[in-house]
This record gives sequence, C-alpha cells and structure tokens, in this order.
Amino acid sequence: MILRHIRRREVPPVSPAMNGFPSKLQQLLAARGVESAAELDYQLKGLLPPDGLKDLEKAVSVLLQAVELEQKILIIGDFDADGATSTALMLKALRAFGAKKVDYLVPDRFKFGYGLSVKLVEQAAQQSPDLIVTVDNGIANNDGVRRANKLGIPVIITDHHLAPAELPEAKAIVNPNQPMDEFPSKNLAGVGVAFYLLLALRARMREIGWFESKNLQEPNLARFLDIVALGTVADVVPLDHNNRLLVEQGLKRIRNGQACPGINALLQLAQKDASRCQASDLGFAVGPRINAAGRLEDMSVGIECLLAENLDEALLIASELDLLNRSRKTIESSMLEAAESDLEAYFAHNKTLEAESDRPAALCLFDPEWHQGVVGILASRLKEKINRPVIIFAQDQQDQQDQQDQQDQQDQQDQQVQQVQQVQQVQKDRHSQSPNIKGSARSVKGVHIRDVLVAVSARFPHLIDKFGGHAMAAGLSLKLENFEAFAAAFCEAVEHHLDGETIKDEVVTDAGLTAAEMNLGFARELQSAGPWGQGFPEPLFDDEFLVETSRSLKGGHLKLQLEKDNQVLNGIYFRCPEAMLAQSGDRVRVVYRLDINHFRGNESLQLMIEQLEIL
Repeated sequence: MILRHIRRREVPPVSPAMNGFPSKLQQLLAARGVESAAELDYQLKGLLPPDGLKDLEKAVSVLLQAVELEQKILIIGDFDADGATSTALMLKALRAFGAKKVDYLVPDRFKFGYGLSVKLVEQAAQQSPDLIVTVDNGIANNDGVRRANKLGIPVIITDHHLAPAELPEAKAIVNPNQPMDEFPSKNLAGVGVAFYLLLALRARMREIGWFESKNLQEPNLARFLDIVALGTVADVVPLDHNNRLLVEQGLKRIRNGQACPGINALLQLAQKDASRCQASDLGFAVGPRINAAGRLEDMSVGIECLLAENLDEALLIASELDLLNRSRKTIESSMLEAAESDLEAYFAHNKTLEAESDRPAALCLFDPEWHQGVVGILASRLKEKINRPVIIFAQDQQDQQDQQDQQDQQDQQDQQVQQVQQVQQVQKDRHSQSPNIKGSARSVKGVHIRDVLVAVSARFPHLIDKFGGHAMAAGLSLKLENFEAFAAAFCEAVEHHLDGETIKDEVVTDAGLTAAEMNLGFARELQSAGPWGQGFPEPLFDDEFLVETSRSLKGGHLKLQLEKDNQVLNGIYFRCPEAMLAQSGDRVRVVYRLDINHFRGNESLQLMIEQLEIL
C-alpha cells in the first residue's frame, strides 16, 4: 500500500443559494460543484426526460410490435451486477407490461466471453427467439449482430459502453455514448439505459391505450428503482445529478421496506439494516455477492435472486451467492499473495513506502494458476497498492477446457492408432498453438485505459486479439506468446499517454474537522447529503490524533481509540498494512470518513480509516 501525500481540496466560493445548509456542509458541497439546493433535490420529477437518446423511438417501435404479436423476446445480459440488474429489470417490467413470451440468456464468461458473441447468438437461436434485446452489452459485438441478422433474428442493443468506430447493424441502438446521441448525461449505467427504454415503451403503450385494452393496471416503474440503484452503484458509474436521483429514489424504496425480496435477502445475509441502507451498502455488500455468481459460476444465479417472488425463495438463492462470495474471497486472497511476491521484482525495499521513481509506469502480471473470474478484483487491489495502471491476466478457461478436450480425444486416438509418427505430429500441432489469456485492466486518475489500449492496438495490431472498456476499466484477450511484448508496449503507451506528467501519489481530503463537527449530528447530515460515490466522492478528512488503544482484529483489520482535543473516538482500519500498525502512545495522522456504527440498538460515531501515518 502506497502512503499517499495528503492534498487538501480547494473550496470554491460558496453560492448564496446554499445559505440554508450548515457552513461545513456548504463547503463540502461547493467543492463537488453543487451551487444550489436544487442540485440536491432528488424527486422523480427532476429526472432527465428521455429526449435525445438516439434510436429510442425506433427501439420502442420494434419492442412494442414484439409484445403486440406475442413474439418471443430474449434478453441477453452480462455477467456482472449491472448486467444482472438490467436483465432482471427488463424481465420484471416487460412481464408487467403484458409481454407473454420473455426470457433471458446470460453468457458464461468461461465459455462465451463478454457480450453478444457469435457463439452466444448461435446458442440463443436454439430457443427460437423473435427478437433479441441486449442489456449492458452489444455496442462492440458487430460479428454477433451480423450472425443474428443472418439467422433472421432482429437485435435491439441497449448499452452504455464507449462505441467503436463501426457500429453493429442492429435494428436500434440505445446508448448515450454512441455518436450523435444528444442525451445530456453520458453516465447512465446499463440498467439506467434499460430503465429509460422502459419509460419510453410505457409512454407509447399509454398513448395507444394498451393497458386499458388488455385490462392491465399501468405499472409504476418507480417500484423497480431499487434494482436500478443497485446496478448503478455496483457499476461505479459517475454519480451526476441524474444518477444520484435514480440511486436515492431506489434507496428510499429499500429503506421504506419496498425493495424486491432478492435485495432484502442479500442485505440480511450481509447483516445490513435495510431501513438504514446507504449507497455504500449496495456497492460493498450487495453488489459483490451478485458479482460472485458471474465471477465463479453462472450469473443466472444472481438474476434469479433478483427475480425471486418471496423472501424465503430469495434467501435460498442469496445463501448460494453468499457462499460463492466467500469462495471468491478465498481465491482472491491466494492470488493476491502470489501477486505480491511477483511485485518484489519491482520493489527492492519496503513495498509500503516505496518511492515513486522506483515504480514502473504500469504493471502487467500473468499466472497460469489464477482464476479468470477474479482478475478484475486483483487488478483493483494491486492498483491501490502501487497507484499505477494494472492489468492482470489469467489463462482463458475455455481455452483450457478445449485443450483438455483435445487431450481426451488424443488419449482415445492413442488407444486406437498405432502409427506413432501420426500421434507425435498431432501433439506437436497442438502444443504449437499459444494459449489464449484474458486480462482485466484497472486504471488511475490521469490514464484513460481504453485510449491506451487503442494506441497499443494501432501500433502493434498483432498483439491484442480484442479489447473493450472505458476510462478506468477494460478487458482484453491475447495470445500468451505475445504477453511479454504486450506488457512492454503497454508500459510505453502509458508513458506516452502521460506525456511527461507523473501519476501523483496523493489522497485528496476535505481538510480536518473541529471537535464541534465530530459528532453524530454532523455524520447524519453527511449521510443525508448523499448518495455519495464515483464522481461525487464521500467527504474524506485528515487530522492528527494520539493513539489511546490499538487492537489487531481477524482479517488484518486494526481497531483504534484516538484522542484529539480531549475527545476520544473509535476508529477502524480495514486491511491495515503492517507498516501502519500504530500502537498505544503513537502520534498519527489519519485520513478518514465519518461513519455511524449501529450496535445492539445504540449509535456511536466511528472513523473509517483510509490511511494512517505514524508521525
């Protein structure tokens, strides 16, 4: 873990329109670009209208016709929490709209990879769908859409990822990040795009009197906002005002006991109180359990949890997700241990406090034993440790299975074929093929990871087989024999992208707090000013304290009692690095968030420590 330099955030002049808020809160909000109370108004009437979403009306027409003709609609999702929530949302809403035949298919990441691949389309065709609707994927799947068209299956794409130079030949593409799209917010998650399509479809159905003609009660789409909130937070998209509105409305439903059984079950297993649910609970408790299904097995488990119709059913499925998440943590821990030993090649001295100059511009690691489904989490962990763009590779598990199938087939041939030369030639041909490896990339501020991969691909077209992503995260695949060359080219491209700038080892805080501000009342004000998240960061403070007591907990966590201005406060540091294990009597500088700890019906102030420096 890098000990980052503390830089205090500059506070612009506070707008007079914020005079109704406490002084410190005014400063915190001004530093995040909030200039009026209207920007903290999260009523549904403030939701951006769908105007400007390119192809939206075209998509509505195609989808409406499929519903009217009782055609089979197949939702093609993705294997992360955004894809799972998008899929569940579409199924729930379309069924409420009166769709008679709607089902879903989500790719197994180990067999099909990401998105609407050709192989996935061919599997989907076995279900004889009349229409495919993608959610949270499809924008880069030209070959898959082309195959669907040849099979006579029209495709609607809903996605939010950056568009390639050539768009797929779909019936309609709804994506705020495609060329010539005029929707004001480009930050919708996949589930947000799906929600807007459903809003527009309901409006069209209302116009033609669909619900009356079918004797259906017009659905209130707000009842699905708990699912929209979960997908938006879990996908770590920037929380601009429109996304904050969607998230806050979803959180309000969860707190009011109106969440779907699946979300309630996952909160219960995570020991989170639904009545106090915050965005962080969705991001760190619910989201990872959903994601565990797609990382280790089949995301349909996560989707079925969200589709469960009662709590008993949801708890059974949520328990399976919880076990998968525990397995994911075990796998992640062993992978992290192996990766840290690899890092010693870069760090000759103390890994915790290493100088910036000793670190490479970027890092690529591969281990044939690593789990393909967990490389993204490992990349995130290492990125935090060294503050550099990181790509973690694992062998393509489908490639491994293909090799095993080849071996099994060869073993059978060995029993039947006596010509040794033929057997040796087949083995030679097999081993001459370089295995495929898949990588997950995570970046840092100042390095647009997808742009870097574009640069590498343009300069060395043979190195990367395929890639996609956005500014802070990406995925790619290549041949193992190209790994070393790619790693060198990637580091060089990152250096070129930085153009002489350095990646700063710094943490930006909102300065310190006075004794009068370190109380439950101010902590509650901070919570109510959220939801906080990507692009609207939760306030982070820094102060000096005296350590009164220090106790190490299971899992590498550190529990502290800290004193400042004759006030003693509890603090906890999760995954505390060894070099930061402060002891009683130490003077420390702490970077922290204010939190409210709920225990046995009591509330107490707690500092959630992000960094600790022994002075």
